[in-house]
Amino acid sequence: MEPSSHHVLCLSPGGSMDKVRRILVHVCKERAAPHTAQFAQSVTGQFSDGGEDEVEVNCSLEENRFILFRGDEGRRIPLKRAAFCPIKHLSVTEAAAIPPDIQRRGVDVGVAILLQSANQRVLLTRRSKNLRTFPSVWVPPGGHVELDETLLDAGLRELKEETGLQLEPEGASPVILGLWESVFPPTLSRGLPHRHHVVVYMLLHSSLSHLQLQASLSPSPAEVSACLWADCRLVRAIVSAVDGEDAEVLLDDLPSSIRVSEVSKNRSLSDSMLPVAVFVSRAPASGPDVERVSTGTKFALELWLKSLEMRDL
Repeated sequence: MEPSSHHVLCLSPGGSMDKVRRILVHVCKERAAPHTAQFAQSVTGQFSDGGEDEVEVNCSLEENRFILFRGDEGRRIPLKRAAFCPIKHLSVTEAAAIPPDIQRRGVDVGVAILLQSANQRVLLTRRSKNLRTFPSVWVPPGGHVELDETLLDAGLRELKEETGLQLEPEGASPVILGLWESVFPPTLSRGLPHRHHVVVYMLLHSSLSHLQLQASLSPSPAEVSACLWADCRLVRAIVSAVDGEDAEVLLDDLPSSIRVSEVSKNRSLSDSMLPVAVFVSRAPASGPDVERVSTGTKFALELWLKSLEMRDL
């Protein structure tokens, strides 16, 4: 059996070497013991017989290991990677060029919360431009799972840290919509991968409207630079702008600009207008990134729309 957690060395602020223990992805295939997923190997690809970019798996968090497997019982969940996923396209030479300390990281686990208001809007946040990964990209609130947390606990903690919204776990009734294999940088044209995650997209329902929730928003400016409550019309446009494809965007009579809440250094919010074009921007194949909705978020929002359709049946 693999150890129940993983150790990496990092420098503390004082310069000493500390052991940091993290939750890592483990893969279990054909009833074998779970093994740690390798940094330079696609997690999706390990369950994909014909090279597909989307598969269905079971998942569980046990003894600080996030285990992906295919079981006969329990709900299977979609696991997807981008068609242009850097890990998928790594050559043997490129994989060998990844520094050993990065190789030893394994695959981290994150949770992102799709918070749905009572009037069917979801909260999106724009990452601070100073963040090392995916700066100025629109995503749901989320972050890493810490030791001995449940997925829900981690999601609620990150929601509070990033937005100031505090939900109680007793009334949360979470649903895992899907799993996304996230790599940074998102394309090989921007350099070799140095972050590799599986992000758990979790849907939570609130009994409050988006305006009631908005009144409690107090985002952390170190992590969030703007917020938006996206309705179904905007979400349909967002998911129609498929990254890596040229299909027509379904603007559905949307206005040319969308109202968002900009976050100031003291956590206060002010209204601003952003072109709708920002939200239907695609990930560029090369060159610098742009302000856009992340590819994984588009995947999760598409699953959210399907969940609404299922509830209406």
